[in-house]
Amino acid sequence: MPLFDRFTLIAGPCLVEDDALNLRVAGELRRISEALDLAVVFKASFDKANRSRIDSPRGPGPEEGLRRLRTVRDESGLPVLTDIHLPEQAEAAADAVDVLQIPAFLSRQTDLVLAAAETGLPLNVKKGQWMAPEEMAAVVEKARAGGAGTVVLTERGTFFGYGNLVVDMRGFARMREATGCDTVFDGTHSVQRPGKAAGSSGGDPEHIPSLVRAAVAAGCDHLFLETHPAPSEAPSDATNMLPLHQLEPLLEEVLRIRGGPR
Repeated sequence: MPLFDRFTLIAGPCLVEDDALNLRVAGELRRISEALDLAVVFKASFDKANRSRIDSPRGPGPEEGLRRLRTVRDESGLPVLTDIHLPEQAEAAADAVDVLQIPAFLSRQTDLVLAAAETGLPLNVKKGQWMAPEEMAAVVEKARAGGAGTVVLTERGTFFGYGNLVVDMRGFARMREATGCDTVFDGTHSVQRPGKAAGSSGGDPEHIPSLVRAAVAAGCDHLFLETHPAPSEAPSDATNMLPLHQLEPLLEEVLRIRGGPR
């Protein structure tokens, strides 16, 4: 079945970690996928080029990071998503993963969107935190011009003053109507508190479940959740990830709200 043809969960750690951690998370995601009859895509970044501080961990880099993502795909059988930050990363990443993601801060970078689109892989483009839902129509136009087929768009919160993000639940319908694309709700980055952790992003992860339930009720087509067995030990986004053991119970609630996985 083609990706994103049914309700899909994109999930995984923020950064690619060692093979043991990656496969531990992927194995649990595969189990949940089978138990709940839910489509799941494993997500991790090989390089977080948009970290707030210069001394923040960025990941293993393209060569080693993409090798680890291939290992996840080969051993778990799950499709894999990763983000790219430079046009020249698109081709190499496309050889290792099944979906390319454009980060929110880079959603208007024409050369990046075109390079990702030219690979022919499905694209997940995150809506910039400063953008209205309707503004994503121009981003989709760029992707289509580059030859993209499947494009999904992710809501990850909108800046509300300094250090706060809010989610407008009307945005899913508005963005879908303006673009014709499926919408994804990022329930973990939406609880970030930018700049609130000694210059890095903090977060309020206790609000993840309520926002996820609200977004699903509001009609988002898919979900994005970063998850980790021990979020406090994660090298990136430690303050806004969902503990892995909480993922399945939340998804069970989500499926009840939706009336099933399809």
